[in-house]
Amino acid sequence: MGSERPIDAGTVDAIGLEEVLQREASGRRLRIKLGVDPTRPDLTFGHMVVLNKLRAFQDRGHEAILLIGDYTATIGDPSGRSETRPVLTEEEIRANAETYLAQAFLLLDEERTTVRRNSEWFGGMSFADCLSLARRMTVARMLERDDFAKRYAEGTPISIVEFLYPLVQGYDSVVLEADVELGGTDQLFNMLVGRALQKDRGQPEQAVLTLPLLVGLDGQKKMSKSLGNYIAFRDPPGEMFGKIMSIPDAIMWDYYRLLLDTSEDELADLRSGHPMEAKKELARRLTTHFHSAEAAGRARGEFEQVFSRGENPEEMPEVSLAAAGLREDSPVIDLLAASGLFPSRKEATRLIGQGGIRRDGVPVGDRGDPIGPVGTGLVYQAGKRRFFRAVP
Repeated sequence: MGSERPIDAGTVDAIGLEEVLQREASGRRLRIKLGVDPTRPDLTFGHMVVLNKLRAFQDRGHEAILLIGDYTATIGDPSGRSETRPVLTEEEIRANAETYLAQAFLLLDEERTTVRRNSEWFGGMSFADCLSLARRMTVARMLERDDFAKRYAEGTPISIVEFLYPLVQGYDSVVLEADVELGGTDQLFNMLVGRALQKDRGQPEQAVLTLPLLVGLDGQKKMSKSLGNYIAFRDPPGEMFGKIMSIPDAIMWDYYRLLLDTSEDELADLRSGHPMEAKKELARRLTTHFHSAEAAGRARGEFEQVFSRGENPEEMPEVSLAAAGLREDSPVIDLLAASGLFPSRKEATRLIGQGGIRRDGVPVGDRGDPIGPVGTGLVYQAGKRRFFRAVP
């Protein structure tokens, strides 16, 4: 994204932006905050929307602060869901945070990014400090948040810890003296709490810019790893290309706008052609960004070979039975687990039950079925995009 565009281009809400732009006009280098909780190891294309906006502020010469919520990750924020996120161990959070940074710098300029962790200040707070912060907010104000109000009306339990989350996120802005905070539309309430806490402390209030939530592969719900409708920064080229090709045509244009900042004039040109070609171009551009032009070209060729001509891809991962400690009469579920292509045995079992695992084109009937005679290679297919070859 270039600095020539209005900085609020593509945003849904831009609260307090005029005052912040006056600070910029006076020559002040703004502090732009984007917080991410390392609850899972991968960033998805949904994160790309806000990271692009943070990069836009970098390109205007401002300080980008990437805040790793290693402390808030221990609390859990529902953010529109009906239950709290699972609490992770410190080791899991630390490992996830490291992968987040490596992936975020695929979009951000690392040399111009300030990385902070909110355990820096919350780790030393006392219980009295926590109570003092809690006095800044009322229960009635907390129930103004949509997901809290909905859960309260439905009689779904809300823990006091969850009520503390917006306060914790808001206090981050106080410590960082943020001029602008970025987030998805589901974070609007939390970011407004930051403005209120800054005002209470006598600080200039941050502007709050919200970005649209990217719809996932199902074409209906927000992209989320918990829903399985996501594309990850670290997806292999072939899988990334194939996932992009699977999105409904109707949301393809939002991907162009939100992820590639494509102009309306160019979108009009793309719309004038065949939707399949427009989607292949979308997949090519995004796969090139996270991998390379060569990898994107191979992914397109593989896609066309598999989906247009109904053939197996020429290149696919191989799983050696000997290396995995398996035999031809071993249960097929052990082979699927050894392939590393499934998040869990439960997921592989679910796909078998749905007829989604094929062995040389024939559906696997049960998780306990034998792997079968591999000969020089036995091709397994999971869903539409995942292939691997079992070899001796």
